[in-house]
Amino acid sequence: MRAAKGDQLVQHGRVVGQHDQVSEVVEVMGTEGSPPYRVRFEDGHEAVMSPGPDCQIRHHEESRHQH
Repeated sequence: MRAAKGDQLVQHGRVVGQHDQVSEVVEVMGTEGSPPYRVRFEDGHEAVMSPGPDCQIRHHEESRHQH
């Protein structure tokens, strides 16, 4: 998994009815785009995450084309 600042980290809901959680990558702490990432959630709080298999990166260029 590789990310850059400005990409979105999408953590998919694990149970029925649970929504995806989307955050913005504000810092890449690993080398060459590798985790861990510092992310900012929509409510403003930040966390350091090492994404698991239930996550995907939505690259900044891709998200711009979806709008």
